[in-house]
Amino acid sequence: MHPDTRTTTGHGHPYDSILETVGNTPAVKINRLAPEGIALYVKPEFFNPGASVKDRLALNIIEHAERTGALMPGQTVVEATSGNTGIGLAMVCAAKGYPLVITMVETFSIERRKLMRYLGAKVVLTPKAEKGIGMVRKAQELAKENDWFLASQFETEANADIHEATTAREILADFKGQRLDYWVTGFGTGGTVTGVGRVLRKERPETKIILSEPDLAPMLGSGEGQTRNDDHTPAASHPAWQPHPIQGWSPDFIPHVLQEAIDHHLYDELYPVSGAQGMEWAQKLAKEEGIITGISGGSTFAIAMEVAAKAEAGSTILCMLPDTGERYLSTPLFDAFGADMNDEETTISRSTPGYQLG
Repeated sequence: MHPDTRTTTGHGHPYDSILETVGNTPAVKINRLAPEGIALYVKPEFFNPGASVKDRLALNIIEHAERTGALMPGQTVVEATSGNTGIGLAMVCAAKGYPLVITMVETFSIERRKLMRYLGAKVVLTPKAEKGIGMVRKAQELAKENDWFLASQFETEANADIHEATTAREILADFKGQRLDYWVTGFGTGGTVTGVGRVLRKERPETKIILSEPDLAPMLGSGEGQTRNDDHTPAASHPAWQPHPIQGWSPDFIPHVLQEAIDHHLYDELYPVSGAQGMEWAQKLAKEEGIITGISGGSTFAIAMEVAAKAEAGSTILCMLPDTGERYLSTPLFDAFGADMNDEETTISRSTPGYQLG
Protein backbone atom coordinates (compact mmCIF):
# COMPACT_ATOMS: atom_id res chain seq x y z
CA MET A 1 0.00 0.00 0.00
CA HIS A 2 1.30 3.46 -0.90
CA PRO A 3 2.09 5.47 2.28
CA ASP A 4 -0.15 8.34 1.11
CA THR A 5 -3.21 6.11 0.59
CA ARG A 6 -6.18 7.17 2.68
CA THR A 7 -7.03 4.58 5.33
CA THR A 8 -9.97 3.94 7.67
CA THR A 9 -10.15 2.25 11.07
CA GLY A 10 -13.78 1.11 11.44
CA HIS A 11 -16.03 1.77 14.42
CA GLY A 12 -14.22 -0.57 16.76
CA HIS A 13 -17.19 -2.91 17.10
CA PRO A 14 -20.09 -4.30 15.05
CA TYR A 15 -23.63 -3.04 15.57
CA ASP A 16 -26.53 -5.20 16.74
CA SER A 17 -29.12 -3.28 14.68
CA ILE A 18 -29.33 -0.61 11.99
CA LEU A 19 -31.07 1.50 14.64
CA GLU A 20 -27.84 1.81 16.62
CA THR A 21 -26.37 3.83 13.76
CA VAL A 22 -28.85 6.71 14.07
CA GLY A 23 -27.18 10.01 14.97
CA ASN A 24 -23.56 11.13 15.26
CA THR A 25 -23.68 12.87 11.90
CA PRO A 26 -20.58 14.94 11.09
CA ALA A 27 -20.00 18.66 10.75
CA VAL A 28 -18.42 19.25 7.32
CA LYS A 29 -16.59 22.38 6.20
CA ILE A 30 -17.69 24.22 3.06
CA ASN A 31 -14.59 25.10 1.07
CA ARG A 32 -15.49 26.50 -2.36
CA LEU A 33 -18.78 28.29 -1.67
CA ALA A 34 -18.02 29.93 1.69
CA PRO A 35 -17.15 33.63 1.65
CA GLU A 36 -13.55 34.47 2.44
CA GLY A 37 -12.88 34.79 6.16
CA ILE A 38 -15.99 32.79 7.16
CA ALA A 39 -15.81 29.25 8.54
CA LEU A 40 -19.02 27.70 7.17
CA TYR A 41 -20.00 24.15 8.08
CA VAL A 42 -22.97 21.93 7.30
CA LYS A 43 -24.38 19.06 9.33
CA PRO A 44 -25.52 16.55 6.68
CA GLU A 45 -28.28 14.51 8.29
CA PHE A 46 -28.33 12.15 5.30
CA PHE A 47 -25.58 10.23 7.13
CA ASN A 48 -28.41 8.74 9.21
CA PRO A 49 -29.34 5.24 7.96
CA GLY A 50 -32.69 6.38 6.55
CA ALA A 51 -30.95 9.40 5.00
CA SER A 52 -32.67 12.20 6.94
CA VAL A 53 -32.81 14.02 10.26
CA LYS A 54 -36.23 12.43 10.89
CA ASP A 55 -34.60 9.08 11.72
CA ARG A 56 -33.82 10.57 15.12
CA LEU A 57 -37.39 11.43 16.07
CA ALA A 58 -38.79 8.26 14.47
CA LEU A 59 -36.59 6.09 16.66
CA ASN A 60 -37.34 8.06 19.81
CA ILE A 61 -41.09 8.14 19.20
CA ILE A 62 -41.19 4.34 19.00
CA GLU A 63 -38.82 3.70 21.89
CA HIS A 64 -40.57 6.27 24.10
CA ALA A 65 -43.90 4.58 23.32
CA GLU A 66 -42.40 1.18 24.15
CA ARG A 67 -41.05 2.45 27.48
CA THR A 68 -44.35 4.07 28.48
CA GLY A 69 -46.54 1.18 27.34
CA ALA A 70 -48.33 3.31 24.74
CA LEU A 71 -47.22 0.90 21.99
CA MET A 72 -47.88 -2.81 22.46
CA PRO A 73 -45.98 -5.66 20.74
CA GLY A 74 -47.28 -6.18 17.21
CA GLN A 75 -49.53 -3.11 17.30
CA THR A 76 -49.84 -1.11 14.08
CA VAL A 77 -48.25 2.34 14.03
CA VAL A 78 -49.91 5.10 12.00
CA GLU A 79 -48.62 8.59 11.20
CA ALA A 80 -49.15 11.56 8.88
CA THR A 81 -45.97 12.67 7.13
CA SER A 82 -44.58 14.47 4.11
CA GLY A 83 -42.17 11.59 3.72
CA ASN A 84 -38.97 11.70 5.78
CA THR A 85 -40.60 10.87 9.10
CA GLY A 86 -42.50 8.11 7.34
CA ILE A 87 -39.28 6.68 5.91
CA GLY A 88 -37.66 6.86 9.34
CA LEU A 89 -40.66 5.18 10.96
CA ALA A 90 -40.72 2.54 8.25
CA MET A 91 -37.08 1.74 8.94
CA VAL A 92 -37.64 1.58 12.72
CA CYS A 93 -40.84 -0.46 12.43
CA ALA A 94 -39.20 -2.90 10.01
CA ALA A 95 -36.31 -3.43 12.41
CA LYS A 96 -38.61 -3.85 15.42
CA GLY A 97 -41.44 -5.78 13.77
CA TYR A 98 -44.33 -3.29 13.89
CA PRO A 99 -46.79 -2.85 10.99
CA LEU A 100 -46.88 0.74 9.76
CA VAL A 101 -49.50 2.79 7.90
CA ILE A 102 -48.58 6.24 6.58
CA THR A 103 -51.00 8.97 5.51
CA MET A 104 -49.52 11.44 3.05
CA VAL A 105 -50.73 14.27 0.81
CA GLU A 106 -50.83 13.11 -2.82
CA THR A 107 -48.47 15.88 -4.02
CA PHE A 108 -45.34 14.73 -2.18
CA SER A 109 -42.56 13.06 -4.15
CA ILE A 110 -43.07 9.59 -5.59
CA GLU A 111 -39.66 8.45 -4.33
CA ARG A 112 -40.82 8.86 -0.75
CA ARG A 113 -43.91 6.70 -1.27
CA LYS A 114 -41.84 3.99 -2.94
CA LEU A 115 -39.20 4.01 -0.20
CA MET A 116 -41.82 3.61 2.53
CA ARG A 117 -43.48 0.76 0.66
CA TYR A 118 -40.05 -0.77 0.02
CA LEU A 119 -39.55 -0.81 3.79
CA GLY A 120 -42.88 -2.59 4.27
CA ALA A 121 -45.19 0.31 5.12
CA LYS A 122 -48.63 0.94 3.66
CA VAL A 123 -49.09 4.44 2.22
CA VAL A 124 -52.56 6.03 2.15
CA LEU A 125 -52.72 9.20 0.03
CA THR A 126 -54.96 12.14 0.95
CA PRO A 127 -56.32 14.90 -1.35
CA LYS A 128 -54.10 17.92 -1.94
CA ALA A 129 -57.09 20.19 -1.39
CA GLU A 130 -57.16 19.06 2.25
CA LYS A 131 -53.47 20.02 2.73
CA GLY A 132 -51.43 18.77 5.71
CA ILE A 133 -54.44 19.00 8.02
CA GLY A 134 -56.15 16.36 5.88
CA MET A 135 -53.39 13.78 6.23
CA VAL A 136 -53.24 14.42 9.99
CA ARG A 137 -56.98 13.92 10.41
CA LYS A 138 -56.90 10.77 8.27
CA ALA A 139 -54.21 9.31 10.54
CA GLN A 140 -56.31 10.23 13.59
CA GLU A 141 -59.37 8.52 12.09
CA LEU A 142 -57.44 5.35 11.31
CA ALA A 143 -55.87 5.24 14.77
CA LYS A 144 -59.23 5.65 16.51
CA GLU A 145 -61.11 3.19 14.32
CA ASN A 146 -58.48 0.43 14.45
CA ASP A 147 -56.89 0.98 17.88
CA TRP A 148 -53.55 1.76 16.26
CA PHE A 149 -50.72 3.72 17.87
CA LEU A 150 -50.65 7.30 16.52
CA ALA A 151 -47.06 8.56 16.40
CA SER A 152 -48.07 12.27 16.69
CA GLN A 153 -44.75 13.70 15.50
CA PHE A 154 -46.09 17.26 15.60
CA GLU A 155 -47.15 17.05 19.25
CA THR A 156 -45.07 14.42 21.07
CA GLU A 157 -42.46 15.37 23.65
CA ALA A 158 -40.25 12.61 22.23
CA ASN A 159 -39.54 14.80 19.19
CA ALA A 160 -37.64 17.76 20.64
CA ASP A 161 -36.22 15.58 23.42
CA ILE A 162 -34.17 13.48 21.00
CA HIS A 163 -32.62 16.60 19.44
CA GLU A 164 -31.80 17.91 22.91
CA ALA A 165 -30.15 14.58 23.77
CA THR A 166 -28.35 13.88 20.49
CA THR A 167 -28.20 16.60 17.81
CA ALA A 168 -27.37 19.36 20.27
CA ARG A 169 -24.75 17.24 22.08
CA GLU A 170 -23.04 16.43 18.80
CA ILE A 171 -22.86 20.14 17.96
CA LEU A 172 -21.39 20.98 21.36
CA ALA A 173 -18.78 18.23 21.03
CA ASP A 174 -17.79 19.15 17.47
CA PHE A 175 -17.33 22.84 18.30
CA LYS A 176 -15.89 22.49 21.80
CA GLY A 177 -13.27 25.16 22.34
CA GLN A 178 -14.12 26.80 19.00
CA ARG A 179 -16.29 29.69 17.92
CA LEU A 180 -19.86 28.95 16.92
CA ASP A 181 -21.43 32.27 16.06
CA TYR A 182 -24.52 31.11 14.16
CA TRP A 183 -26.58 27.94 13.89
CA VAL A 184 -29.04 27.90 10.95
CA THR A 185 -32.05 25.62 10.53
CA GLY A 186 -35.53 25.44 9.05
CA PHE A 187 -38.54 23.73 10.58
CA GLY A 188 -40.87 20.90 9.70
CA THR A 189 -42.19 19.63 13.00
CA GLY A 190 -40.09 22.11 14.97
CA GLY A 191 -38.26 19.41 16.90
CA THR A 192 -34.77 20.29 15.70
CA VAL A 193 -34.88 24.01 16.54
CA THR A 194 -36.67 23.41 19.85
CA GLY A 195 -34.42 20.60 21.08
CA VAL A 196 -31.14 22.14 19.95
CA GLY A 197 -32.29 25.59 21.01
CA ARG A 198 -32.82 24.43 24.59
CA VAL A 199 -29.18 23.38 24.82
CA LEU A 200 -27.52 26.21 22.91
CA ARG A 201 -29.34 28.82 24.97
CA LYS A 202 -27.85 27.33 28.17
CA GLU A 203 -24.44 26.11 27.06
CA ARG A 204 -23.53 28.31 24.07
CA PRO A 205 -25.55 31.48 24.70
CA GLU A 206 -23.31 33.46 22.35
CA THR A 207 -24.52 31.40 19.40
CA LYS A 208 -27.25 33.15 17.43
CA ILE A 209 -29.99 30.78 16.27
CA ILE A 210 -31.31 31.54 12.79
CA LEU A 211 -34.64 30.03 11.76
CA SER A 212 -36.03 29.99 8.24
CA GLU A 213 -39.43 29.42 6.69
CA PRO A 214 -40.81 29.45 3.11
CA ASP A 215 -41.52 32.93 1.78
CA LEU A 216 -44.85 31.67 0.46
CA ALA A 217 -45.90 30.42 3.90
CA PRO A 218 -44.77 33.07 6.40
CA MET A 219 -46.66 31.67 9.37
CA LEU A 220 -44.12 32.75 11.98
CA GLY A 221 -43.38 35.99 10.18
CA SER A 222 -47.06 36.90 10.22
CA GLY A 223 -47.13 36.98 14.01
CA GLU A 224 -50.52 35.28 13.97
CA GLY A 225 -50.96 32.34 16.34
CA GLN A 226 -52.13 28.83 15.59
CA THR A 227 -55.56 27.63 16.70
CA ARG A 228 -55.36 24.23 18.39
CA ASN A 229 -57.58 21.50 19.76
CA ASP A 230 -57.34 20.31 23.37
CA ASP A 231 -54.85 17.61 22.33
CA HIS A 232 -52.57 20.26 20.78
CA THR A 233 -53.36 19.18 17.22
CA PRO A 234 -54.11 22.04 14.79
CA ALA A 235 -57.74 23.11 14.66
CA ALA A 236 -57.40 24.64 11.18
CA SER A 237 -54.87 25.63 8.57
CA HIS A 238 -52.87 28.72 9.43
CA PRO A 239 -54.17 31.75 7.48
CA ALA A 240 -50.66 32.79 6.34
CA TRP A 241 -49.86 29.42 4.75
CA GLN A 242 -49.78 28.91 1.01
CA PRO A 243 -48.50 25.93 -1.01
CA HIS A 244 -44.72 25.99 -1.40
CA PRO A 245 -42.12 23.72 -3.02
CA ILE A 246 -39.91 23.08 0.03
CA GLN A 247 -41.07 19.56 0.87
CA GLY A 248 -40.70 18.58 4.53
CA TRP A 249 -40.88 22.19 5.70
CA SER A 250 -43.79 24.14 7.11
CA PRO A 251 -46.99 22.12 6.94
CA ASP A 252 -50.12 24.27 6.79
CA PHE A 253 -50.05 24.80 10.56
CA ILE A 254 -47.57 25.72 13.28
CA PRO A 255 -46.75 22.43 15.05
CA HIS A 256 -47.16 22.23 18.81
CA VAL A 257 -43.53 21.08 19.10
CA LEU A 258 -42.43 24.39 17.55
CA GLN A 259 -44.57 26.44 19.91
CA GLU A 260 -41.98 26.07 22.68
CA ALA A 261 -39.34 27.68 20.48
CA ILE A 262 -41.72 30.57 19.82
CA ASP A 263 -42.82 31.03 23.43
CA HIS A 264 -39.32 30.72 24.92
CA HIS A 265 -37.51 32.73 22.23
CA LEU A 266 -35.31 29.85 21.13
CA TYR A 267 -34.35 31.61 17.91
CA ASP A 268 -32.92 35.08 17.32
CA GLU A 269 -33.81 35.86 13.72
CA LEU A 270 -36.30 34.59 11.17
CA TYR A 271 -35.48 34.57 7.45
CA PRO A 272 -37.88 33.84 4.58
CA VAL A 273 -36.53 31.80 1.67
CA SER A 274 -37.95 30.87 -1.72
CA GLY A 275 -38.09 27.41 -3.20
CA ALA A 276 -36.13 28.71 -6.19
CA GLN A 277 -33.31 29.79 -3.87
CA GLY A 278 -33.38 26.41 -2.18
CA MET A 279 -33.08 24.53 -5.45
CA GLU A 280 -30.33 26.82 -6.72
CA TRP A 281 -28.17 26.34 -3.64
CA ALA A 282 -28.84 22.60 -3.42
CA GLN A 283 -27.55 22.31 -6.98
CA LYS A 284 -24.51 24.45 -6.14
CA LEU A 285 -23.72 22.30 -3.12
CA ALA A 286 -23.74 19.23 -5.34
CA LYS A 287 -21.74 20.74 -8.21
CA GLU A 288 -19.18 22.69 -6.20
CA GLU A 289 -18.89 20.82 -2.88
CA GLY A 290 -19.94 17.28 -3.78
CA ILE A 291 -22.72 17.40 -1.17
CA ILE A 292 -26.06 15.91 -2.22
CA THR A 293 -28.96 17.46 -0.33
CA GLY A 294 -32.62 18.17 -1.00
CA ILE A 295 -34.66 21.33 -1.42
CA SER A 296 -34.94 21.87 2.34
CA GLY A 297 -31.17 21.53 2.71
CA GLY A 298 -30.59 23.95 -0.14
CA SER A 299 -33.05 26.39 1.42
CA THR A 300 -31.31 26.26 4.78
CA PHE A 301 -27.97 26.71 3.07
CA ALA A 302 -29.30 29.71 1.12
CA ILE A 303 -30.00 31.41 4.44
CA ALA A 304 -26.61 30.37 5.82
CA MET A 305 -25.03 32.12 2.82
CA GLU A 306 -27.10 35.25 3.54
CA VAL A 307 -25.91 35.18 7.14
CA ALA A 308 -22.32 34.57 6.02
CA ALA A 309 -22.42 37.58 3.70
CA LYS A 310 -23.21 39.87 6.66
CA ALA A 311 -21.17 38.15 9.38
CA GLU A 312 -17.95 39.63 10.69
CA ALA A 313 -14.66 38.13 9.52
CA GLY A 314 -13.69 35.07 11.52
CA SER A 315 -17.27 33.99 12.20
CA THR A 316 -18.24 30.33 12.32
CA ILE A 317 -21.61 29.19 10.98
CA LEU A 318 -23.22 25.73 11.16
CA CYS A 319 -26.10 24.90 8.81
CA MET A 320 -28.43 21.90 9.05
CA LEU A 321 -28.98 19.77 5.91
CA PRO A 322 -32.09 17.70 6.70
CA ASP A 323 -31.91 15.05 3.97
CA THR A 324 -30.48 13.71 0.73
CA GLY A 325 -31.16 15.03 -2.75
CA GLU A 326 -31.95 11.56 -4.06
CA ARG A 327 -35.36 11.93 -2.43
CA TYR A 328 -36.25 14.60 -5.01
CA LEU A 329 -35.54 12.96 -8.37
CA SER A 330 -39.15 13.47 -9.55
CA THR A 331 -39.33 17.10 -8.40
CA PRO A 332 -38.26 20.35 -10.11
CA LEU A 333 -34.90 20.07 -8.34
CA PHE A 334 -33.85 17.58 -11.03
CA ASP A 335 -35.72 18.99 -14.02
CA ALA A 336 -32.51 20.17 -15.66
CA PHE A 337 -30.89 16.75 -15.48
CA GLY A 338 -32.21 14.23 -17.98
CA ALA A 339 -31.46 10.56 -18.52
CA ASP A 340 -30.36 11.10 -22.14
CA MET A 341 -27.17 12.83 -23.27
CA ASN A 342 -27.35 16.59 -23.70
CA ASP A 343 -25.66 18.44 -26.58
CA GLU A 344 -22.36 18.84 -24.75
CA GLU A 345 -22.25 15.15 -23.84
CA THR A 346 -23.10 14.18 -27.41
CA THR A 347 -20.24 16.36 -28.66
CA ILE A 348 -17.84 14.62 -26.26
CA SER A 349 -19.04 11.23 -27.49
CA ARG A 350 -18.50 12.21 -31.13
CA SER A 351 -14.99 13.50 -30.45
CA THR A 352 -13.67 9.93 -30.80
CA PRO A 353 -14.85 7.42 -33.42
CA GLY A 354 -15.93 4.38 -31.39
CA TYR A 355 -18.80 3.26 -29.16
CA GLN A 356 -21.28 5.96 -30.13
CA LEU A 357 -25.01 5.64 -29.72
CA GLY A 358 -26.88 5.70 -33.01
